[in-house]
Amino acid sequence: MLKNPIPKVTNQLQQRAIGIINGKFTPHCSDQLNRGFLIDNKGEKIETVVLGKALSLLKKHIDLKKSYYWIVYPKNKNTQNLHLQVAGIWDPYQLNDFPNDSSKTDFAKLLEELDLKDNYFSVRGELVFVNTHKKEIIIKICSAIKSKNLKNKNFKLVIKGEISLELLHSFVSLDINRDGNSLKLIKYEVIEKNLSENN
Repeated sequence: MLKNPIPKVTNQLQQRAIGIINGKFTPHCSDQLNRGFLIDNKGEKIETVVLGKALSLLKKHIDLKKSYYWIVYPKNKNTQNLHLQVAGIWDPYQLNDFPNDSSKTDFAKLLEELDLKDNYFSVRGELVFVNTHKKEIIIKICSAIKSKNLKNKNFKLVIKGEISLELLHSFVSLDINRDGNSLKLIKYEVIEKNLSENN
């Protein structure tokens, strides 16, 4: 059974921002592995932090000279400065019951079987801002972790794309493609219209 790096949604109103990127991780310095850059196959650098559970994987299994598929959470302040948090590494051989002969299997084809591809992001949340002039939208995502210590329980993502102003405050599910340091809307689906009017 192939483990899906971006699991199917379990709840209609599940909020999330998660993606998959193929690239090499380069730490800023060798004694601090959790901060650095993810460098994609075009040579583009994205500022990256490795979260706790992925850090132990990185230390035990990862060869920093090789490219991997990284499961990441995106953060940004505008459409030009993407920041990633690595949540995991998708390696069907080490992390699934596959015969370990990676030369015979194409990871990109495996991703296609799951309806995914490199640089794909799934973003689900409330549409809180539309800039028709700049063709930008902002989605507010509330993280599922209910913790009193977390100040950043919700965060906003700035995405290049167009959605009708009439859908402001609707809950939307977006298919996003990463282009350099930008997130671009491919398609969207309205899950629930105008949330705030229903509250």
